[in-house]
Amino acid sequence: MDKKTIAVLFGGRSGEYDVSLNSAAAVIEHLDPAKYDLVLIGITREGSWLRYGGSIEDIRQDRWHIHPSCRPSFLSPSREVQGLVELVGTEFRVTPVDVVFPVLHGKYGEDGTLQGLLELSGIPFVGCGMLSSALCMDKALAHQLVQAAGIGTPSSFTMNKNEDIEARLSEAQALGFPLFVKPARSGSSLGITKVNNMEELAAGIETAFGHDNKVVIEENIDGFEVGCAVLGNSDPLIGVVDEIELQGSFFDYAEKYTLAHSKIHLPARIDEETADRVKETARSIYRILGCRGLARVDMFLADDGRIVFNEVNTIPGFTSSSRYPSMLQASGLSYAHILDRLLELAAAADRE
Repeated sequence: MDKKTIAVLFGGRSGEYDVSLNSAAAVIEHLDPAKYDLVLIGITREGSWLRYGGSIEDIRQDRWHIHPSCRPSFLSPSREVQGLVELVGTEFRVTPVDVVFPVLHGKYGEDGTLQGLLELSGIPFVGCGMLSSALCMDKALAHQLVQAAGIGTPSSFTMNKNEDIEARLSEAQALGFPLFVKPARSGSSLGITKVNNMEELAAGIETAFGHDNKVVIEENIDGFEVGCAVLGNSDPLIGVVDEIELQGSFFDYAEKYTLAHSKIHLPARIDEETADRVKETARSIYRILGCRGLARVDMFLADDGRIVFNEVNTIPGFTSSSRYPSMLQASGLSYAHILDRLLELAAAADRE
């Protein structure tokens, strides 16, 4: 069997650059060299694309971009090329690519921008398409679509940067404290604050506007958060449900990657009937938002028994201990098998 050439993209211009390096290192480590030839493409914090030929450890330690193997490169948008264009002095060379595996979190990697380029190029790629990626990144739009389909969402409203903040504070107060203030299009809890009064609300809005020009102000849901790892296209598999046990105020960016005051329970501490309801809700959300390949669907299980949608991560963390692969591993899939399946799904989506 001929080996497939897989281009793995990592790094990027988002605030989750470091997370991407660790996720990509794990992916590269577990892709079977007997099945795949790898083309590694790093994107610096400044947005430079470089083909990289060094060690996995240099990726983890963020030394990759100073390696002598690095050459300016880009994925051609031309369907006649369907590969990586590498600049070598005054010449260029093309490496054909069978599938692109983006391991980029947050803006410019998970929000539809990269996916649009890949759709232009005609190269099959792992994960959601351009429209689905953009919708899932925008918390306000995702909630509107899911709510319209009859699934519960937190009460909320959006603010734009050019609006008069004072005029909207009373609207926020009517939702009742505590509240969450979130950038509408920022990944992994960046810029999110939990506020308990009007003074904190004003400060939280200012913080959120530092990350995006659209902000979501959202009610607090009494209960706890559960997550589902979804793998597939039209008939996806859903892994074992996990649960976040909080001891701090909320699962913020630092808490997600340190678990200093939180704990992940896998499986979640819920009965089988509730777990089935959570899985079916995740499956519905996945389809409503047009997802394919993979996503992690996060929901709240409210104290009154309601399932309330939180968000979808279309490129979730992918280290061997991250929530997404852990939930699928608990369902009996190895990490390497998950990667094989994602590459198969990318090719299948392209044929469809």
